[in-house]
Formats: sequence, structure tokens, C-alpha cells
Amino acid sequence: MKTAHICFLWHMHQPYYTDPVAGSASMPWVRLHATKAYFDMAYGLEKFPSVKATFNFTPSLLRQLQEIGSGTVRDLFLEHAQRPAADLRPEEKAFLVRHFFSANWATMVRPYPRYHELLVKRGADVLGRDLERVARQFSTQDLLDLQTWHNLAWFGYGAVSRYPRLAALRAKNRGFTEEEKQEVLALQLVAVRDIVPLYRRLMEREQIELTTTPFFHPILPLLIDTDFTRRARPDLPLPSRFHAPEDAETQLQRAVEFHTATFGRAPVGLWPSEGSVCPELIPMLPKVGLRWLATDEGILARSLDAAQQPWQRHRDLYQPYRVGPEDQDVTMLFRDREISDAFGFVYHKTTPDMAAEDVLRRLRQIMYDAPQDQITIAIVLDGENPWEHYHEGGEQFLSLLYKACSTGALNNDTIRTTTATISEALEAAPATHRVSHLHSGSWINQDYKIWIGHQEDNRGWDLVGQTRSRLTEISATLPPERAQAAWDELYAAEGSDWFWWYGDDFDTDYKEEFDRLFRTHLRNVWTIARLTPPDLLNQPICRPRGMPMTDLVTAPLALLTPSIDGLVTDFFEWRGAGRIHTQPPLGAMWKAEGVLTDIQFGWSLDQLYLRLDPDQQAQPRQTGLTVELQLQTPEHLYSLSFSLAPSEPDRYLLSQRLASGHWQEIGPYQSICHRNIVELAVPFKDLQLTPGQELRMTILVLEHGLEVTRYPHHQPATFLVPGPEFEANLWRV
Repeated sequence: MKTAHICFLWHMHQPYYTDPVAGSASMPWVRLHATKAYFDMAYGLEKFPSVKATFNFTPSLLRQLQEIGSGTVRDLFLEHAQRPAADLRPEEKAFLVRHFFSANWATMVRPYPRYHELLVKRGADVLGRDLERVARQFSTQDLLDLQTWHNLAWFGYGAVSRYPRLAALRAKNRGFTEEEKQEVLALQLVAVRDIVPLYRRLMEREQIELTTTPFFHPILPLLIDTDFTRRARPDLPLPSRFHAPEDAETQLQRAVEFHTATFGRAPVGLWPSEGSVCPELIPMLPKVGLRWLATDEGILARSLDAAQQPWQRHRDLYQPYRVGPEDQDVTMLFRDREISDAFGFVYHKTTPDMAAEDVLRRLRQIMYDAPQDQITIAIVLDGENPWEHYHEGGEQFLSLLYKACSTGALNNDTIRTTTATISEALEAAPATHRVSHLHSGSWINQDYKIWIGHQEDNRGWDLVGQTRSRLTEISATLPPERAQAAWDELYAAEGSDWFWWYGDDFDTDYKEEFDRLFRTHLRNVWTIARLTPPDLLNQPICRPRGMPMTDLVTAPLALLTPSIDGLVTDFFEWRGAGRIHTQPPLGAMWKAEGVLTDIQFGWSLDQLYLRLDPDQQAQPRQTGLTVELQLQTPEHLYSLSFSLAPSEPDRYLLSQRLASGHWQEIGPYQSICHRNIVELAVPFKDLQLTPGQELRMTILVLEHGLEVTRYPHHQPATFLVPGPEFEANLWRV
């Protein structure tokens, strides 16, 4: 009989927002996530005592929970919330109007009528607007309700269930008093203080395992040596070499010590920041008592490939491995990327029932395909950010999933399943294989490009290196407490989050603030050492924000007549086509699309043409993928669908939605071919299109009926149906 150990690892992380010199924190995310995800995840698990899980807390997050709970650090957002609305100055009102809608609008603003009303009053876009003028349109009661709702909406289902007063205030909806606002803020503080005791209780009753991450969440391989970047990406330009393996060891040692002091038990497992590993890291772990670590399946695939061992996912992934020198080795587990990413990016788009059933379907398939008797399935992901995208915070989905796991829904005559902490799973099914060559990379594309290689990243690394060199020179001359405080700020600047937002990879409304915080930590090193900070630390690193590039659509420039043969027949057949940007949306979570690498579209005078370039590395996955093209005119909505499975016949189905809401098939078409690429043609006449008419196009990719991604990501591509004068109108001298 096979035995499957299902291991959930939820990673809880925030960068170090605190400026210890000023005694303040400029961003509220630790406090707000505490009332939602951190509280919810423990509360939800308490209801299913037979379900086991592993939680990873970064020490930088735990320290801030202590600072907020004790009131030793001022919180800029909290101070603006505490201020009586009648006493707000114009610039403070502008701050509220600008920042107090910082939440997922679909799941945390629109469900509450008064909060949504205030958002409509402000408007969706405030870039470049005179916020003090906008704020003057808000009455004192408007501002008081906004202060209350910004904090009230961030409470998750766990806190609302435990503290009924929150539900009563939500039901009141509007017209809050100052006393009621203070009630909300007081309960927020109670929730913050409850986080560590909640998880400690779950740990002490052996329902969860608690693990750690290097203290300030640095990319350890880059601390050891930034030149390791070249192992996976020899093409990237690099900063001056940063080589500080002793900093990597300190970040690990201090993490273990802080975790032990916080929870009363030393961690034995590690989620290295962003799953970043290299061979040189491994011998450091046993020195601090760490016996296992986890990372992404891509690292395993690259490691086996380097050792000339053919990668077979269903055979190789679902088991632990020994890695490192014989006398300093540790156990390594590799996460199932597809299931883990589905939690973050797919399941919030469907119903809780369908999401839970899809997890079970995937697990059953793994257990059927894996050849070994002991199967270890690691589901590892961000434990806080995804739930903002779920209605009701994911409560129903997780409850259904946990219930299925606790009632043996996956068991049958040949398979027994259990949820387990990772240490329990490794004890029940120890590693029997060894990784002889560990690939150097992170869970994102199996390299370190997100954090190094861009001009902004490299400038940041150079500033860290220059500051560290100066601190090393003078550290011995400083009083011990001052030296420790200066090094602490340097270690904070080594964190990965500042570099996450540098460069073009990701974007946020708070990019400039992350930049300022990074330079503040470095300036504090100099200030604490009683040296004058160099002027370079006063100069912003990130470029001024321009127009977002997330949904870039390039319009066609010429009429096309491509051959529908699934091949790039020649360079010119798609020349002049329009293009849809395929990169994922920018944000706090990275998403591996793994579906399409390019989308081109265009037209003749009587047909619409579409070209899709599938990601060849994800070819095995294509079997379960369906593409649905949505085409909408002011009068009609059409759906065109086809399978990406190479074995399926070349045809697509075109349907039209009727006024009743039902879909009517127009018929199957064979003007499609899927070989190296997918090419298809749709007659304009069958879409009832006429020249000059507006057409809106969205491309959905579904996996087993669930939306995986869409292009463009946020809104349809919109264009006008061409007429005979199309190319003449585009001609410019």
C-alpha cells in the first residue's frame, strides 16, 4: 500500500519597515496582515485538530509584531487613524484619501457599501491629482468612516468570529463615532498580540511545526558571493563583487536564536529566502541546528540535469533528498510548483467547492503516478498575500480542503494519506537519494535575476558593499551596543525586499517608499557609528514612475495574410501584427505563467488572425489546457475555444451568447493549426463585424476548467475593425 504525506508549508513574511533611529514604521502591513492572514490561518487550522501543517515565520516579521504589540515603535498609518477626524490638518486628510483605500477593492472594499461609496467619491486613480483638493470634498464624518473602514475591512474571518463586536460594527456600515473607531483599533492591537500565543499553542499540541528564514530575509547565496549569479545567468551585468559569507552565517544564527526565544523551541527547518540555495550554503545549516530546508522543484530539475540524471517529475519530485558534504549534509524537500501556484493565482477565481476538488484531483493523480510506496508532497507558498484575493478570505476553500484531509477523502484500498509537518514526514519517509550537484538559484526561474543584474539592483548592492566596508573598518572602535546596532541596520539593508522592487520586474504604489527605507537602513549605519552618511544615500535609486506596462497592447500596423499551418513559415508573414504583453502582472507575488511566451494578432479585410506561441518548456502541461477567446462588440459576445493538447484535432468551436444568457454554437471551424505555434483565422462575417466597429478581445487559459491566466491581464484589448483605408490611415511621412 502506498502512503502519501501531504505537507503544507505556509510562509509568513514582511520586510523590516522599522526605522530604529526614528522609532517609527512608515508602512502598516505587519499590523494589517496580523488581523487577517496571520490570525485567520491559525484560527482556521484550530477547527481541524487532525490536520497538520508547517508555518514559516521570518524573524523580521516576528520582531515587528513585538514592536507593534508593545507600542515601542510609532506607526505612521496608525497615527493617522487615531487622530480625531475633526482635528485633521489638510495634509493629513490628503494622506487618508490617498492611502486608506490600500486593500483589494474587489474583496475588501466593494463588499462594504459605505467603504465602496467613499472610494467612488475619491475616484479610482489619484496619480497626479491635487489630493488636498479632493480631500476637501470629504466631510468630517466621511473621514471618520474612512479611518474606521480601512482598519475594519482588514480583519479576517478568524478575528471577526472571535470578536463579535467587529461584525456588529460592519453591520452598522456608516456614521461611526470616535469611540467606535477606537474600539476597532483596540481590537486590532489585541489581534496583533494574539499571533505568537496562537501559533505557540498549535505548536505545543504538535499540530504545527514552526520554521524560520534568515533574519532579515536576505538572498543568502548573494551574501556569500554575488558572483554566484553567473552560474545560472552569465549574461547579467553585476555590481562590484559582494563577498560576505560571515553575514550569511550571522543572519542564520540570529534567526535561530530569535525564533527559539519567541516560541520556546528551536527550529530544525528552513525556508531560505525566496527558496534561494547554492552548495556553499548547505554546510552552514548544521552549525546552527537546522536539519532540513525546502525550495522549488525547478532547483531539483536543474540539479539532476547538471548531474546528467534525466528528470522525470512524477518519479523524482515527491521524495526528500540528502544534499551537501557527507559530514555536513541536510535533507532537502522540493515543492510542487503547480499546486502551490494554484493556491496563489488560480483558486480565488472559482468557487470554493471547485477549488478544493481541484486540489484533491491533483493529489490523487500524483499518488497514482508516483512509483514509490512513500510519497511526500510539499505544497509551499506565501501564507498571507493570496487570501486578499479570495472572497471571505479563503475560509470556505481551506475549510473544505482541511475537512477532506481530516476525513480521509483521499484514502482508498491502495493509498493511505496523512497531513504531516515536514519533520514528521521526513521521519516517516527519510531520504534515500542524494543530490550530487545542487543548482544555484531561487524558486523564481532558478536564478537570482529578480534581485541583481538591473542597474537599480546593482547600485543598491554597491551601496551595501561600500557601507559594509566602512563599518568593518571602524566597528572595533565603537562601543559594543553601538556596533551591534550599526550591524543590525546593515543586515536589514541586506534583505531581499528592497531589491524585489528595484528594476522593471515588479511595481507597487509604494516603490519609492521601499527605496527610501532601504537607503534609510544604510544611512542609519553611518548615523549610529557617528559618521556623516555619504550624499549618495540621499539620492533615490528607482526611476520616477511612468505609465504601468502591465497590460501593454501593441496595435497592428499592416494587413496580414499568414499561412494557417502552425509554423513560422517566414519572417514576414506576421510582420506588422499587433502584440499582447504576456508577462504576469507586477506585484508582491511572483507568478510563473508557463503557458504562452508570445501573442500576436491582426487581420485582413475579412478575417481576424491570432498567433499563440506556447511555452515549449511547459509542453507536458498543455494536455490539460484549453484556450478560450472572448470577442465582444457593442451588440454581441462570442466565445472561441480549443484545446492546447497536441493530440487533439485542429479545430475550434465558435459560440454566441444569446439574450437569454445561454450559448448557441455557430459551429466548429478547421481554420486553425497547432504545431510549433498555434495559428487560426476567424471570418469577420461570422462575428457580424463591419468596418469601424469596436471589438474587445480577451484570451483566457483554462486548466481542467479553472482559469489559470488571461491576456491582457486586467482589461480587454480594444481596437476598431479595419476597412479598406486601414493601411492608408497608418501611413505617416
